[in-house]
Amino acid sequence: MVPKNYPRVIIEAVEPQIDGGRFPIKRVVGEKVAVSADIYKEGHDKLAAVLKVRPAGDPQWQESPMVQGDNDRWYGEFFVNSIGHWEYAIEAYAERYLSWVDEISKKNVPGANLGSELLEGLVILRKSAVAAQGEDRNRMLGLIAAIESAMAAGEQQGAVDLGIGTVMRGLMASYPDRSEGHQLSPPLTIMVNRPVTRFAAWYEFFPRSQGSMPYRHGTLQDSIRRLPEIKAMGFDVVYLPPVHPIGHSFRKGKNNSLVTVPGDVGSPWAIGNEHGGHMALEPQLGTWDDWDRFVATCRKLGIEIALDYVMNCSPDHPYVAEHPDWFFHRPDGSIKYAENPPKKYQDVYPLNFATDDRAGLWQEMLKIFVFWVGKGVTTFRVDNPHTKPVPFWEWVIGEVHRQHPEVIFLAEAFTKPKMMRLLAKVGFAQSYTYFTWRNHKHDLTEYVSELTCGEMKEYFTGNFFANTPDILPPILQFGGRPAFIMRAVLAATLSSVYGIYSGYELCENEAIPGKEEYLDSEKYEIKVRDWKAPGNIVEIITRINRIRRASPALQSYNNVVFLGTENPNILAYAKLTEDKSDIIVCVVNLDPFHKHGSLLHIPLATFGIDESEQYQAHDLLSDERYRWSGPTAYVELAPDTKMAHIIKIRRW
Repeated sequence: MVPKNYPRVIIEAVEPQIDGGRFPIKRVVGEKVAVSADIYKEGHDKLAAVLKVRPAGDPQWQESPMVQGDNDRWYGEFFVNSIGHWEYAIEAYAERYLSWVDEISKKNVPGANLGSELLEGLVILRKSAVAAQGEDRNRMLGLIAAIESAMAAGEQQGAVDLGIGTVMRGLMASYPDRSEGHQLSPPLTIMVNRPVTRFAAWYEFFPRSQGSMPYRHGTLQDSIRRLPEIKAMGFDVVYLPPVHPIGHSFRKGKNNSLVTVPGDVGSPWAIGNEHGGHMALEPQLGTWDDWDRFVATCRKLGIEIALDYVMNCSPDHPYVAEHPDWFFHRPDGSIKYAENPPKKYQDVYPLNFATDDRAGLWQEMLKIFVFWVGKGVTTFRVDNPHTKPVPFWEWVIGEVHRQHPEVIFLAEAFTKPKMMRLLAKVGFAQSYTYFTWRNHKHDLTEYVSELTCGEMKEYFTGNFFANTPDILPPILQFGGRPAFIMRAVLAATLSSVYGIYSGYELCENEAIPGKEEYLDSEKYEIKVRDWKAPGNIVEIITRINRIRRASPALQSYNNVVFLGTENPNILAYAKLTEDKSDIIVCVVNLDPFHKHGSLLHIPLATFGIDESEQYQAHDLLSDERYRWSGPTAYVELAPDTKMAHIIKIRRW
């Protein structure tokens, strides 16, 4: 059967889009979306294209023209200015007026009879005049009448000049004939989050360890007193492990021991006892009034609260008695505890998402999210989301966002790359990454380029945690204070979102021999720290965060430019704003044991600096200033002096 309708203009290879439009791209409020596509048509018609954008559900599109580049590639851009879901599409059409202008201009040679062409042009002009509004319509009709009069008087050149002149071109650009066009359908989508999604410094701490006396359980009141110090270091998100009641059955002792002694506080990830479950507060932390005061203090200080969302239940959780079908059962009828061989978690029952009561379980998990949003939580760090069905995450994140589009979800998914990417696609705004294990120049360059230069940059935001309660990487175990400084600079400048777990500023690095785990882990006991202990790097972390706040280039995620160095132990990279008004060059010694130097290759053209021009290199970490010129500079870094430069490039 011969098709009755088909697109006259081809639109293909649209970027950005994720999996053919199946998933939204990600942006934050105020960010630009640059769109490109291949647009072409049979024949020789001139084409035009507009980029269309709107908040989802808005009946009115906002339009901006696209421009044609080489080889039928077209480009456009727009900015998103509110959180929530947005849509964008491309409409392209044969520009009949410009095609006519091109044709009649080529034929307008001495002696040519253009009567037929002028009549064809009048048809095009009259059609647009019908669509014109107000005074524009009157002006167009007046020009059309003038063209007809010129033709009647035999003034062919005057008629042509009126038809293709500046005034008519301007009017026709406002009222083009789009009848021979095509709009991309269905529209592509964007998930727009708050700016803190892409620029933030996270600080993780256990409220029960914020007291000042050994073995005394810390409280929310103790945590309130600690908040000003955290803010003073420059952190704007505090991340709390679960704050719910902790189970008694099979409670873990110190260092994950199966044997407990009186006073052992257990793991916060073993949730639930006689005081309640996921929507209850551990009594030893305080009351709901204390929680409200904690939230109010955070807001006053400009700190957001991220809470660990953990779908674990202790054997004492109310769900075990009320919904036994939500758990995995052995053949003998007993409930299975969690395992990640060789690790065993006898104090934790995982939820079974294959339960027959899927609707009940999913609704309850949603209820927990909404409950804590009502308690002032703005971000959820979700524990092991890769062990739950992906359709659940797409559903529950969508449901939360229907009520609270401002909420941010972080995936703690140290798992296979494809699963990490899929979780980001279905709604997680941030993700943990493999940064923790990337130590060498090649590995860091390759991995950061993958995150920030390829397709992943459109939907995946990596939160670079330098350590976690679960992970004490070997570089920190053996590299000492220089390694802590080096990794802090890398985390805070390679990504615009990074975090540390408390104790990092004290360079805590005592590990279980042969493992990437802390000895005497805070997961199983209360720790009381001297936050001013000798050797701390509080001042350095504070300075790094202050530099980030003052440097727009470091607040952008997708703008890392790696620079050439001649020493594999020296990593150098730049971040710069689009207008080059802020250029930051970071140089890091990746070896915490030895001094290293190298020539640094400066991409002057990228920076907008002439080869003969002198420029200032201002080290914002040390406040030293250097006069550089030309495309190379020598740098030298040593563990006993400085491990890194964070240099602001200034033109004289």
